[in-house]
Amino acid sequence: MNAPRTRVQRRPVHGVLLLDKPLGFSSNDALQKVKWLLRAEKAGHTGTLDPLASGVLPLCFGAATKFSQLQLEAAKTYIAIARLGATTTTADAEGEVVRERPVDLAAMTPERLQAVARQFSGPILQVPPMHSALKKDGKALYEYAREGIEIERPARAVTIHALDVSLTEDADGCAAVKLVVTCSKGTYIRTLGEDIGEALGCGAHLRFLRRTDTGGLGLEGCVTLEALEAMDEEQRLLHVQPPQMLLHEHTPVTLTEYDAGRFLSGMRRRGDWPDATAVAVYGVQPHALLGVGHVLGGELIPDRLLSPLEIQQILEGTPRPTDRGILETL
Repeated sequence: MNAPRTRVQRRPVHGVLLLDKPLGFSSNDALQKVKWLLRAEKAGHTGTLDPLASGVLPLCFGAATKFSQLQLEAAKTYIAIARLGATTTTADAEGEVVRERPVDLAAMTPERLQAVARQFSGPILQVPPMHSALKKDGKALYEYAREGIEIERPARAVTIHALDVSLTEDADGCAAVKLVVTCSKGTYIRTLGEDIGEALGCGAHLRFLRRTDTGGLGLEGCVTLEALEAMDEEQRLLHVQPPQMLLHEHTPVTLTEYDAGRFLSGMRRRGDWPDATAVAVYGVQPHALLGVGHVLGGELIPDRLLSPLEIQQILEGTPRPTDRGILETL
């Protein structure tokens, strides 16, 4: 007999929770778990983080989902460990070893590692791995890979903003390189580790991956899933930060009550603002985030707007654990 299904009273939650995603969880698994813990009506994440990776995963709720694309496009920083001497079918520890080669540790001098780091810094081309979620004819590449089918993949341009390569050991005591990399959207760290292994002449595959920063949001502001589960609802809600935390690189503009109303209606406003591609717009009374836009030729042009209901709910503050919402059966 099936266990009784849990009835959850969903409620509006607006803001961002920085999760230190655990190993073994997909980004969506982690999102759905936290959404359930908060009883939030609407949620979204800011780009996938592999189940084999841990680290910073901003989760957006309610009005904050309107700005999640900003984090998707942001530069990200990772710490990775790639074991030298073996390549695998997936470029990480989940795959089968397809080739083994000796590792000449005496040749892994700091100078050589620095030269390899320079080789893979700046704009580079990467061939996406077959074991990835990229799609061909509506089917994910990893599905073809599981069927033993190799699909031709064009190289894609990515940017490695910063890269440090040093000699280390992995958790099993095997020779490895540690990579500290800040990169653009679309970079595959597995592929980077594999390519660096080839450049060193011995091959490599990833054994450890942790994201430490995304768009200026670092581990210091994160909470673990285990810690969230141990909290009561009121404590969990304290970890939800205002939506504007995603807009720290936007130029702030504050509008009068009159102009704020017109802006929220989608109307352009004129002022003495300098041109700016990214503006966070606030109302003066009450002080509240209205949305984002850009300034061109003295005109403030709306791009993404909050609804009056979202603004009202944010101004009323974090929902209380007893707040009612949509009844949902899980």
